[in-house]
Amino acid sequence: MTDWDRIRALWPDHLGLARGKYLPARLAHKGTSHCVTVFGLGYDRSMAPAPGAYLLDGLPDTQISFDTTHIRQGWDDDATGVVIGDLSMHGEALPESPREALRRAVAEWEAMGYTPKVGIELEAYVFSGGLESPRPYETPRSMVYGTGVGSDPSGVITKLVRRAEVSGIAMESVNAEYDEGQFELTLEYGDAMWAADNAFLFRLLARETVLTATDATGQPLDLDLTFLGKPFPGISGTGVHVNFSLVDAQGNNAMSDAGGVHGMSDLARGCMAGLIHHHLGMTALAAPTVNAYRRLRPGELNGYWANWGVEHRCAGNRVPRGAGPHMRIESRIGDGAANVHTLIATVLQAARLGVVGGLDCPEPMTTDGFDEVNTDVHCAHSLSAALDDMEADEALCEAVGKELCDNFVFNKRAEWDRYTAGAGDEAVDDWDAIGGTEPLSEWELKQYLPYH
Repeated sequence: MTDWDRIRALWPDHLGLARGKYLPARLAHKGTSHCVTVFGLGYDRSMAPAPGAYLLDGLPDTQISFDTTHIRQGWDDDATGVVIGDLSMHGEALPESPREALRRAVAEWEAMGYTPKVGIELEAYVFSGGLESPRPYETPRSMVYGTGVGSDPSGVITKLVRRAEVSGIAMESVNAEYDEGQFELTLEYGDAMWAADNAFLFRLLARETVLTATDATGQPLDLDLTFLGKPFPGISGTGVHVNFSLVDAQGNNAMSDAGGVHGMSDLARGCMAGLIHHHLGMTALAAPTVNAYRRLRPGELNGYWANWGVEHRCAGNRVPRGAGPHMRIESRIGDGAANVHTLIATVLQAARLGVVGGLDCPEPMTTDGFDEVNTDVHCAHSLSAALDDMEADEALCEAVGKELCDNFVFNKRAEWDRYTAGAGDEAVDDWDAIGGTEPLSEWELKQYLPYH
């Protein structure tokens, strides 16, 4: 259908949230504008004079433009289209824009003769109880890799997946994850910007679909969905895994080499070296909330360790066994609340720095990954410490984009200060001692759960 009467024009902000406006279809080709000081907003609507937010410079506008041929079917109703726009000021791309950071990362790989391909794995919880008393969706018949009514008795996951396909968001697979109410939602592999845009729209579509779901009689199911990294204590967290490969000018997977160790080309090994070398600097950009550091812990099958393995889920990065068209690197550091455009840009830039810097790839982890690990380098244990590591990695910040990183650090320092001041007695005293079973603070639930 192309006879929409309105267009929902969206764009990702510094927090990964979908800002935007509804535009009459007859005027959509003109684009629109927003106050750029959104780039100084916190989750609680507090404003900070962050670099690039222009809070003390009159709060000017940023312009949003898009190609009308990129409008796709929305999910509000049949008469609404949806599109993602690009941000600019004074005729130039806005450097704080996460989408611009990803566009630059792709361009820098293309200048080296390679096209990045990306596939995104998302994890999420369906929950009941509202924002005040959230608890996982009751699915007592669910199991790991479960499908059908045992895992999704109300059919909300089926509904959102079908909505996604109508909106041109290609799904690769869907299944129940480890804990009750948890699902893995894998999107199809493709060009990096296409994959990021699909993931950005899918997260919004998924939350809105579950939030408005009704039963057969039209009664609200009173369910919600969250991608927050650690929404519930004592059970699994949720992440965003970035799978990527590089295609050469002939269309071949340049990461594959049948004669290489583990089927990896020198290019793939250089990428892996970069990801491991910049692991600490990447952490804040990949895990950008206070809550994220309840999830990034040893033995939790995520990107905690600065290492890699062949078919090893305890490693921070993973590759499949053997050469061939499916050779790729899976970066497992991303938190469920990560800004997906910024996360992919960060992964691609860290990998590129490993190649251009000629870094040596360490040996893969072959131990169990629980009691024995082949490195002592790991993610910071708090957002504050991760920001320190990020600022220390000047090469990565320059590659991702100095303006974006300066804006990010300023806003996230302010967020950390609001947490320490606002959480009161519930604030964590010793983040090094966190084990993942501790209850979340009311501050975290109030700040993050409505938006992630």
